Amino acid sequence: MLALKLPLAAGTPGAVLEIRGPRSYVSAFFSRLPAIRVEWLAILASLFFSLSCNYLFFAAALANRDWSSPSSWLFGAGLFVSITALQAIGLLVLLNRWTSKPLLTVLFLVTAAATYYMNKYTVFFNTEMVRNILRTDVKEASELFSFNFCVHMLVFGILPSVLVWKLRLRTTPLRRAIPIRLLYIVGAIVVAAGSTMLIFQDFSSLMRNQKEVRFLITPSNYLFSLSRVVAADTAQANTPRIKISDDAKLAAGWGGRTKPMLFVLVVGETTRAANWGLNGYEHQTTPQLSKLDVVNFPHATSCGTNTEVSVPCMFSIYGRHDYDEAKIRGHESLLHIIDKVGINTVWRDNQSGCKGVCDGLEEQMLGASKDPKLCDGERCLDEIMLENMDGVIQKAKNGNLFVVMHQLGNHGPAYYRRYPAAMRTFTPTCDTSDLSKCTREQITNSYDNGVLYTDHFLAKTIAFLKTQSDSYDTAMLYLSDHGESLGERGIYLHGLPYSIAPKEQTEVPMVMWMSSGFASSFGVNKDCMQRRAGNAVSQDNLFHSILGMLQIESKYYDKALDMTAGCRI
Repeated sequence: MLALKLPLAAGTPGAVLEIRGPRSYVSAFFSRLPAIRVEWLAILASLFFSLSCNYLFFAAALANRDWSSPSSWLFGAGLFVSITALQAIGLLVLLNRWTSKPLLTVLFLVTAAATYYMNKYTVFFNTEMVRNILRTDVKEASELFSFNFCVHMLVFGILPSVLVWKLRLRTTPLRRAIPIRLLYIVGAIVVAAGSTMLIFQDFSSLMRNQKEVRFLITPSNYLFSLSRVVAADTAQANTPRIKISDDAKLAAGWGGRTKPMLFVLVVGETTRAANWGLNGYEHQTTPQLSKLDVVNFPHATSCGTNTEVSVPCMFSIYGRHDYDEAKIRGHESLLHIIDKVGINTVWRDNQSGCKGVCDGLEEQMLGASKDPKLCDGERCLDEIMLENMDGVIQKAKNGNLFVVMHQLGNHGPAYYRRYPAAMRTFTPTCDTSDLSKCTREQITNSYDNGVLYTDHFLAKTIAFLKTQSDSYDTAMLYLSDHGESLGERGIYLHGLPYSIAPKEQTEVPMVMWMSSGFASSFGVNKDCMQRRAGNAVSQDNLFHSILGMLQIESKYYDKALDMTAGCRI
């Protein structure tokens, strides 16, 4: 604070002219404000959330309405009052003179961050998205920061928090405070109920036909979803996984096999079918795979729109057709069956882990490797997962080996960091993680370069497997976990609720390669697979197709979901 004291006139001791700095005037302003009741602070905070943090919700709820009709204005006003009153009820329950300032600070900051990404990328904060955020590592989170994000946090998070801390709260004796608080809560309930009843028909129709919009009401959306995630994870942590591997065994065909098996399953990240060269995309993003004898499945779909859903789902006996998150996370996975029958199973990861599907099995986290050719100190290119594969093979006890490689792939928004400079084929590119600074063409080109690198990585994986074909029956299957939106209809990235997700987020590439030795030994007719590749498949097929192809018997195997069943000799 700048404060200069100067004499006003000679011979007038103590008389000074005081010049104060801006901070002094701000403090003086707040000191003159009357103390505010906690109840009014809760109401004002709720108004702030409704006015500044719920643009997407009101835009979705009021879309396509006739604004020349008074009923539309009534619906909009009633919806605003109802949402504000409902959120005020929660704050009235939680806030008191001790918790008000710290709790509102947390809410302002978290809500500011949430609304930034909601508005920028059309994010819905359902349980899947919240779980995905909680599992996000520091490296991934750091790529989402930008100057615009900092400005948004300052305006909608930091400044409101500072304002709250500057306010003086009125204190009331407990015996008076309790009935007053109850009166405010009852009043808020009456207002919420009354405003909802005024628009009940339209409101119930909205919630019935567009259920997902409730995940746009902020901050209620992430608070509700967070509580569900914590409850589910707590229950799961105290409950052992249900075994599905007890009865599994190798089929009789294994008795006559002359060579061990080496199978690589590549779990892709954020690659969409629309930009896959083998599917006929205008950019040739798969030039190397197109020259190889691979089976491409052009009509494959994912189980979810984010890694936290898709990865556990694709390895589970429960798929999208019978989706149950608790059961998926509460049971063993496909990998436990493979390991149980004596095939050495290894998960090699260049991303954020196996999401529980490899619990109790060998997991190699390679994303923090120091290879100067493939790593920049923060991230590694996916080729890091091919390093030291000879060592992995040598450790296999009986020679049979099933390796999962979990890619960093094309995870956004920093697409430009997902490929080496040599793969910068499609230009101009978007060389920043702040997609708002780039054109659609630049974003798409950077994304396509990432797909081009995935093509290179898969071709290199196949080349490695070919070098092992004299000693092993080798095969590779690639399947991306989910797709990506690149600005279509104003949507970016991924993670929308599956029921409203665009096809760009749910249609994914799938490719299979097998050596002639593998095809002969396991009785898979490659020509038949090529003919049937145009059929619709999904991640639901993975569990049963792997069991069928590797000739593993299990009571959980479903031949109808085995995409190789009709092509085995």
